[in-house]
Amino acid sequence: MKDIIRKYHIYLRLEKSLSPNSVEAYMADLDKLRGFMESEGLSYKEIAYGNLQQFVAQLHDVGIHPRSQARIISGVKSFYRFLLTDGYITDDPTELLESPKIGLKLPEVLTVDEINGVIDTIDLSLAEGQRNRAMLEVLYSCGLRVSELITLRYPDVYFDEGFIKVEGKGSKQRLVPVSETALHEIKNYLYDRNLVKVKKGYEDILFLSRRGTGLSRIMVFHVIKRQAEMAGIHKNVSPHTFRHSFATHLLEGGANLRAIQEMLGHEKITTTEIYTHVSREFLRKEILEHHPRNRK
Repeated sequence: MKDIIRKYHIYLRLEKSLSPNSVEAYMADLDKLRGFMESEGLSYKEIAYGNLQQFVAQLHDVGIHPRSQARIISGVKSFYRFLLTDGYITDDPTELLESPKIGLKLPEVLTVDEINGVIDTIDLSLAEGQRNRAMLEVLYSCGLRVSELITLRYPDVYFDEGFIKVEGKGSKQRLVPVSETALHEIKNYLYDRNLVKVKKGYEDILFLSRRGTGLSRIMVFHVIKRQAEMAGIHKNVSPHTFRHSFATHLLEGGANLRAIQEMLGHEKITTTEIYTHVSREFLRKEILEHHPRNRK
């Protein structure tokens, strides 16, 4: 496979006369397909149209914009045309593969610098400052839904193991790796949390309001909106923007699609096929290696 990839790289540079940036983009698209093939235990000769549909479904599930999906599919098609032309395969499994409709609108994505800017605008001298900082770190570092964030329980943060237990849709629970940065901010917040007079029924909730109750979705939305404005960001930013950015940045960093799905709590990669289990160790390795807040 390494020899084929080397020849494909030469083919793009010399025969197709593509610019260095275009060649790099095509190779990045191929890397995503290779990651999928490895997770499925398939070789380039064994992959079939149904497998490729599954691959595209994964791109959609982790929130990749239709335009980016179309570019990745174009890159995959280019690779298989090369394999067919050079006699490595006799049939092209990408022949019937269609690109998504570009009209679909997905949430905005913040860049890593914009995420940093939003978090850095938080005033730690305010009573709720450290809470908000820890909250946004967890939201971005773990890719949580806002409903999962506001119901997160303190006993479900496993500091030594580096995981949090999340209750998602349908009361389904999953373990999500959490960054050292987010854990550090949670520990700092606990000093402030211990000063809050907690109302009955909210004793275990991690992120509390000043009244000692849990936060509402609207409160989290307002915090993010305010900090984004203070950071000079004019995009339509919401809690889901952080989740969508989490998935996009992991994928751009080279993380495995299946691992991203597992961390997001997506049950299906197609309408009928449930994806296989991914080990906790693999998930933690993927997020630690590929999440921008963990890279030095």
